[in-house]
Amino acid sequence: MTESNKSNAIVLGVCLIIALSSLGYLLGNAAIRFKEYERTVTVKGLSEREYSADIVIWPIQFSTASNDLEEMYRSIDASTEKIKSFLESAGVNADEISYSLPAITDKSAQQYGNQAKSEFRYTASQTVTVYSKNINVVRDVMGNMSDLGKRGIVFTGGDYQSQTEYIFTRLNQVKPEMIEEATRKAREVAEKFAADSKSTLGKIKSASQGQFSISARDKNNPHIKKVRVVSTVAYYLSD
Repeated sequence: MTESNKSNAIVLGVCLIIALSSLGYLLGNAAIRFKEYERTVTVKGLSEREYSADIVIWPIQFSTASNDLEEMYRSIDASTEKIKSFLESAGVNADEISYSLPAITDKSAQQYGNQAKSEFRYTASQTVTVYSKNINVVRDVMGNMSDLGKRGIVFTGGDYQSQTEYIFTRLNQVKPEMIEEATRKAREVAEKFAADSKSTLGKIKSASQGQFSISARDKNNPHIKKVRVVSTVAYYLSD
């Protein structure tokens, strides 16, 4: 091998050594950074608020009985008119009141064997429904329903279909503020965790918004709704 070839080989070797050293350094730093980015903390933030319902659906169910079908229909019409007049006089608008078809039962057609004969052959139930945005007005009327009972109207209920329902419709309006609050609280928890572990809180790795839930505040105040959302956020940590 000539002196020139030896010199070229030495230069090439030195270059390879330098290149490999630089590559190792870069790979080492990349590995350290990658390791740092693998360190995360996952926290949850809660936002919970109370709002009044926007709509009330109030089914008023009553029943009547008779041995004369025509008389029973007249009784249904009279009771319906009493309820309608009572509601309107208390401030419920006429267009907020609707009526179902009466459900008629002929007990003579249901008697089998030695069953005792019923006092009344026909029974009927009717439902007057109030659908209103005037929550306070309707709730005041509910508190005075005994006045109608004194007029001879027999109210029934207790089943699922006759339960009063309160609806909250403004969820899309309150969503942005509640999500912002839940995310802020999640970050506060993450910052506390980072400080306790002597780490620095980094960027968000991932985030997910939980489902919004709407429920009555308690059984005595179903018209007050508790709206709740939980946000889950994962942050990077570094030393």
